[in-house]
Amino acid sequence: MTHPAVTPQLLAAVSEIVRDVAHREIMPRFGALAEGDVSEKGPGDLVTIADQAAEAALTERLTDLLPGSVVVGEEAVAGDASLLDALAGDDPVWIVDPIDGTHNFVHGSPNFGVLVALARGGELLASCTYLPALEQWATAAQGAGAYVDGRRVHVPPAPADLRAIEVVTSQKRWWEDEWRGGHDALLAHGVAVDYMKAAGLEYVELTTGQRGALVGVWDSPWDHAAGLLLYAEAGGVTVTADGSAFRLAGGNALPFVCAPDRATALAVSEIIAAARD
Repeated sequence: MTHPAVTPQLLAAVSEIVRDVAHREIMPRFGALAEGDVSEKGPGDLVTIADQAAEAALTERLTDLLPGSVVVGEEAVAGDASLLDALAGDDPVWIVDPIDGTHNFVHGSPNFGVLVALARGGELLASCTYLPALEQWATAAQGAGAYVDGRRVHVPPAPADLRAIEVVTSQKRWWEDEWRGGHDALLAHGVAVDYMKAAGLEYVELTTGQRGALVGVWDSPWDHAAGLLLYAEAGGVTVTADGSAFRLAGGNALPFVCAPDRATALAVSEIIAAARD
């Protein structure tokens, strides 16, 4: 399969689109949402007019940038789950989370971002992560490395002792009953556990070594695609609970683990697996 060429010019154009949309549609509404500007897609799952406006703008501009491409956006999928089928198709796909961390955005926390990844046939080709309130930026392209705030970055080596690693994950209540015991098993093994602020931010911190490993308990592509490519291009490794690679189209064996090397990822995964009900 021939992939679209991810040139520096294309990545720069994507970055400019993401930045412009964030400053037109998202930041003017940060801290200025009216009561009617926020609704629920499901219990506790918030969406705002900023999410919707940003996704619409990104959809139009990204498909104009790359003719023949399609968009799988979080808000559009909420209304039509069949859009996910594009992830397994032959067309280039933009995977978009217009506001990653909507709950934070609504409540005035700066820990939110815009996530965009380009994929084809399930293979990640490029990504942009923009954290506008934190003024932080990360990009990656397949085979071309990972960059944070314009600097090329590499994942630091894992410590020899797992007790020296900090794992970031979702709060225990979000873990499935079947493997919730793995949360406490990590603590029992002396592994430090902290909790996610927003997926995009955590992948940036993971890539720059501020986090040692990540345990993901859900696999929505818009939350993970951009960060997974960023981390991989910086030298990191991701494995699912059955040891296989992460699949954008879903159906992953969860939880999945991101770590500086495969041995560390498998060691964390094995602790969780041993505690399964």
